Amino acid sequence: MSESLASAEAQTEKDPRRWWALVALSLAVLLVAVDNTILALAIPSLSESLSPTPTELLWIGDIYSFVLAGLLVTMGNVGDRVGRKKLLMIGLVGFAVVSVIAAFAPTAEALIASRALLGVAGATLMPSTLSLIRNTFLDARERTKAIAVWSAVAAAGGGLGPLIGGVLLEHFWWGSVFLVNVPIVIVIIGIGAWALRESKNPNPGPIDILSVVLSMVAILGTIAGIKDIAIHGFSDPYPFAYLVIGLVSGYWFVRRQLTLESPLIDMELFKVPAFSGAVGADLVSVFGLMGVYFFLAQQFQLVQGESPLQSGFQLLPAELAALVGAFVAARVIRKLGRRAAVAGGIALGAIGLLGLGVLHLEGNLLVITAMVCVGLGFGCSLTATADAILAAAPPERAGAAGAVSETAYELGAALGIAILGSILGAWYRHVIVIPPGLPSDASAAVEESLSTTVEAVQSAPASIVEPMLEASKVAFTDALSVTCLVAGVICAIAAYIALRVLPTKENEIEPVGDH
Repeated sequence: MSESLASAEAQTEKDPRRWWALVALSLAVLLVAVDNTILALAIPSLSESLSPTPTELLWIGDIYSFVLAGLLVTMGNVGDRVGRKKLLMIGLVGFAVVSVIAAFAPTAEALIASRALLGVAGATLMPSTLSLIRNTFLDARERTKAIAVWSAVAAAGGGLGPLIGGVLLEHFWWGSVFLVNVPIVIVIIGIGAWALRESKNPNPGPIDILSVVLSMVAILGTIAGIKDIAIHGFSDPYPFAYLVIGLVSGYWFVRRQLTLESPLIDMELFKVPAFSGAVGADLVSVFGLMGVYFFLAQQFQLVQGESPLQSGFQLLPAELAALVGAFVAARVIRKLGRRAAVAGGIALGAIGLLGLGVLHLEGNLLVITAMVCVGLGFGCSLTATADAILAAAPPERAGAAGAVSETAYELGAALGIAILGSILGAWYRHVIVIPPGLPSDASAAVEESLSTTVEAVQSAPASIVEPMLEASKVAFTDALSVTCLVAGVICAIAAYIALRVLPTKENEIEPVGDH
């Protein structure tokens, strides 16, 4: 490291504005997290206004996360080259402008295009926030605290989305869920323009365009294939085609990175147990957390008959626990090291998942306790994995490292929903007891899933509605309990692997520039 760079880093470390910088970066990740979940409650009202087809409705929901995931690696590298603050500010302006366009979209097609552009803007924000934290907080202890705050806000954002959306939709039209982004962006830019310091790789090298394309195809193909298998099952050949294209592109991408002088991702990092173990633990933590959250929301709404807003409040204990877990992680890392925080957090999350399964989702207080264990554990482990990933990467590659962390998050969420969803669907069909005397179409709906049953009863004779719903609800609750048990076992195994793979506190290596 040159003397001038070292001097600049020392000044940054002592700059009191770094905590204001953290405020801006935390608000930026809150923006992306909220936007990922806030739209769910607006689907009924925007469907009434724009009349989208079922396929268009799926694209309205999925296109944002697809584009976001596909561009994370690329945007992380762009930030390393052009400047992370510059990329963040450009992305924020784009996010605000496109949010206004989305709010007043006249057609479903226009809304899909707007959501895709929001995904592009979001992809510039996520890796930029993590990499700016890495290069702003050079002291290891301060960086861990900063990442704890960042993780806590990210965890809170996912839970706040449905709550904010519910409040807005009670008073305004569906476009308000997009317009709420604008004042947040104005605040972030106002703080960030003053508090954030620019940082970038001083010797970045060129961006390999083929690698950019391969990374996008690999991530989008893999996530699209996994999600479609979860929705359509194993009978449709197209999801398998997407998955094969994604995996082949991923293999080609990895092989190409090993031959490039300036790769998008330094594959040598994966030979470092602290890095590869943290990436794997990150993926598994999200696998357990998001997969079960997704189906718990269905349990609350379709089985217990709660509104989306009430369902959001039901998930609030776990969300708050995840927020607390992020701050607990900082203390555990300082006292016992990252391995203890990662393995202990995943183990606690596994206990919560097993508890949900054993309880059969019955007993309010016990269920809340189990959900708190899930949130607290995975909130702790996700904070520790982000800290470990950034600590293992050199400062000049912080953008790429942040992108790897966020990509693992997106893949973990997709895998959790797909794999656990497949288990839930298979067990549902295994245990469902079809009420006698149902017409063939009603029997087929009940046998398929709870959601198809709820849809079928809208046009079914009143005499068979109650038996259909009761049979489907019982089977779904049973299937969800088994799914929680399976998720708990998977996470328990992952906790043991993390304990064996990740280095002890004494063997943790802090990167150059940490004090």
